[in-house]
Amino acid sequence: MIYYKSKEEVALMKEGAEILGRAHGEVAKRVQPGVKTEELDRIAEEYIRDHGGVPSFKNYNGFPAALCISVNENVVHGFPGPYVLREGDIISVDCGVYYKGFHTDSAYTYPVGKVSDEVMQLLKVTKESLYKGIEQAVVGQRIGDVAFAIQNHVEEYGYGIVRELVGHGVGAHLHEGPEVPNYGKRGKGTKLQDGLVIAIEPMVNLGTRNVVQESDGWTIRTVDRKPSAHFEHTVAIFKEGTEVVTTHKYIEENFTF
Repeated sequence: MIYYKSKEEVALMKEGAEILGRAHGEVAKRVQPGVKTEELDRIAEEYIRDHGGVPSFKNYNGFPAALCISVNENVVHGFPGPYVLREGDIISVDCGVYYKGFHTDSAYTYPVGKVSDEVMQLLKVTKESLYKGIEQAVVGQRIGDVAFAIQNHVEEYGYGIVRELVGHGVGAHLHEGPEVPNYGKRGKGTKLQDGLVIAIEPMVNLGTRNVVQESDGWTIRTVDRKPSAHFEHTVAIFKEGTEVVTTHKYIEENFTF
């Protein structure tokens, strides 16, 4: 189902997004070699709960943590755990917050210490592709316009766009309609209408686009085990203009590339 939101509902979502953004910022301070991924998860959950929110992902269909943490060849839905970050890793941190009846959802991929120029370009281009998609997320356009903008930018660099996983509507439910693929054709798909709130989240592989699910039933990784990057924002589309509801500001105060 697609649920359209009022300005008042989006204002509530922005309150939750502020908690989410600040939780990401707390995590960003600790992304460095020698840190266990379960420690990042603890920091995020503690911050979210201390500020009146609930981690959207924890116990969602049995997911065990507040954060999806996906390192290197893991694309999305990785579990935090005893893994110790190493120089040269990349780590995708995906988080959601439920607050005052609404979810917000965002993700960011970090280099851990110094990574190769090849991998830094993957991160840069994936992040750019998120904003290329957001530029097309305006009333009267279609989902295919958003998807094409992402795909077109990424494929210029020869990267693989993950097709099995997509962005989504978000609101009272963590996952609502419509699906928001990262590949597609201009002018196709659901028309973007006033009050639509979607999570746009390109997932981009350094090598082939093909992925496989690990035996834990959650973690998605690249078939060729090359690195994958993931960036995400929750975006509200209104006649007066489109607003990025979530923020990476608190990440980038502490961490820039």
